[in-house]
Amino acid sequence: MSPERLRALLERVASGTLTPEAGLEELKHLPFEDLGFARLDHHRALRVGFPEVIFGQGKTLDQIRALGERLAASGHNVLVTRLDPAMAPALINALPGAVHDPVARTLTLTIDAPRVATRGTVLVVAAGTTDLPVAQEAVRTLEAFGNPVGALSDVGVSGLHRLLDAKHALVGASVIIVVAGMEGALPSVVAGLVDCPVIAVPTSVGYGASFGGLAALLAMLNSCAAGVTVVNIDNGFGAAVAASLINRA
Repeated sequence: MSPERLRALLERVASGTLTPEAGLEELKHLPFEDLGFARLDHHRALRVGFPEVIFGQGKTLDQIRALGERLAASGHNVLVTRLDPAMAPALINALPGAVHDPVARTLTLTIDAPRVATRGTVLVVAAGTTDLPVAQEAVRTLEAFGNPVGALSDVGVSGLHRLLDAKHALVGASVIIVVAGMEGALPSVVAGLVDCPVIAVPTSVGYGASFGGLAALLAMLNSCAAGVTVVNIDNGFGAAVAASLINRA
């Protein structure tokens, strides 16, 4: 139940075009719907501005399909993250119009395009090609939440001239998400060039001493550039949510 849909429902009841009983029937699943295996939070869009998102990892196809169908039936846009690509065809069949991004491991279905006032563009910067799955997860989440999005890829510190060549995109952004593995140095460099919030995302990309992204995480937490915010390892979704909140006008 989005704020716009709830307002329209209340106006119909107030005007007499919808009976209170019929209005109550439409509201019967507010604030949540018990599906047995999950309690689907239909109230989330009213509270925080974003509908519930389906974390696909560890869920069965039937569970994801049921959650997606109920979200769509309630008028919510659907976003599935960490989706097993083998499940995508069945979900697209169950949710006509859904789009699968195999790089981001996401599936999205737009029921109603988000109408959100934003401060500007959120730029997602990936240090290397192997960081793209996490960066692309951030891109798809930002788009699902109504943000204008830009992207730069393969601009890591091992070839700093590539990043400097795109400085116009950096300085024009409202918020920047920087995704990097290995030594995780890129967010510090970016934050030293811009005057907007920088959200750093460490990835699990790297050789043994990277400890599955822990080295990048610690480097980002110890950034010498002031004001860098850090999210969890490989958490492109979390970075996009934070950026969306910052980017609201």
